[in-house]
Amino acid sequence: MTCPNCKELKSECRCRPEDTVQEGQFTVVFRLEKGGRGGKTVTVLDGFPRNEEYLKTLAKEFKAKCGVGGTHILGDKAGMIEIQGDKRDQLKKILEAKKIKFKGM
Repeated sequence: MTCPNCKELKSECRCRPEDTVQEGQFTVVFRLEKGGRGGKTVTVLDGFPRNEEYLKTLAKEFKAKCGVGGTHILGDKAGMIEIQGDKRDQLKKILEAKKIKFKGM
């Protein structure tokens, strides 16, 4: 059996395992970024657990409710979601409804 990420045998795989998602166990940090995006503003939510399926589902919901594009990224230490535009107010309401703690702008 091989790892889907690195294609090594499971016994030799060195990929970091995904985190389990527990409500209230993490705090999301908001920030706005413009650098490297041609002057376009992006709302970044950082500090999610490293769980591909959870991030994918949450990013899809954020994009649909805000009516914009975006992506999710699995970093070395945490998961991150980027949403196009300054959507902080809308995203804070969604996070409050989901009882996810947040800080930042």
